[in-house]
Amino acid sequence: MRVFVTGASGWIGSAVVPELIGAGHQVVGLARSDASTEALTAAGAGVVRGTLDDLDVLRRAAADSDGVVHLAFKHDIAFSGDFKGAGEADRRAVEVIGEALAGSDRPFTIASGTPAIPGHVATEHDGHDADRAAAARGDAQHIRAVTAELTVSLSARGVRSSVVRLAPTNHGEGDNGFVPALIGIARGKGVSGYIGDGTNRWSAAHRLDSARLFRLALEKAPAGSTLHAVAEEGLPVRDLAEVVGRQLGLPVVSVPAADAEAHFGWLAGPLAANRAASSVLTRELLGWEPVQPGLVEDLEQGHYFK
Repeated sequence: MRVFVTGASGWIGSAVVPELIGAGHQVVGLARSDASTEALTAAGAGVVRGTLDDLDVLRRAAADSDGVVHLAFKHDIAFSGDFKGAGEADRRAVEVIGEALAGSDRPFTIASGTPAIPGHVATEHDGHDADRAAAARGDAQHIRAVTAELTVSLSARGVRSSVVRLAPTNHGEGDNGFVPALIGIARGKGVSGYIGDGTNRWSAAHRLDSARLFRLALEKAPAGSTLHAVAEEGLPVRDLAEVVGRQLGLPVVSVPAADAEAHFGWLAGPLAANRAASSVLTRELLGWEPVQPGLVEDLEQGHYFK
């Protein structure tokens, strides 16, 4: 297939592009900078210059493709406080791409996140009751979930749509997400901390395993599928703190919930959440089996601490 990929030079995209090319697909990536253009060219992909705000560019690129993988998100403005603006740009992009593919039965898969459900391991059946009112107010937990449901609904318009929900930690060498942030805080505070008893769990996957799931979704996921890129159902956050402490030679301590924000800053909310999730249904549907190292094994290799 000729596959149009947004976010093609990002953390997940830079793994998805070679995965697709290695399987014989032709990739055209959206690039908003010279650096992205150079990275895509070096990977053997074609380039379309533009951003998520260039809706006509997105429409033409999608119409010219045999399938679309949408990974781009305005993380820069989201993390600076405008998650609502980032979410609205994401929704507009999905709407435009969906319109371009309507009635064609071509595949369209997007990235989202696994839902956080207290006391429950989230499955692919969960999280389909996204609160649109909360999303309209800018609630980060609901904004992307509503866009994911929009994508799923495109199946009724003749699009073979699917949503790949990513675990909160997609690890691997070069990661700049939650785990490096946790390591940075430990270095700065002189202790490796977790909140409360640290028994709340995070699911995880290696980014190369996640990339393979995006390819499988593009190639054969049924219309309207929700998939979980989850290799490990849930690691206790205390276990992660212990590995970090061991690698850095720091004491491992419990941080009371009342002090969590002062200690962890923006990471306090994600770190306290229960993000355990299952991928049993995804594995049964697509035959996806993770083969890369688990998160603790990856941490023990040492590259996160260089």
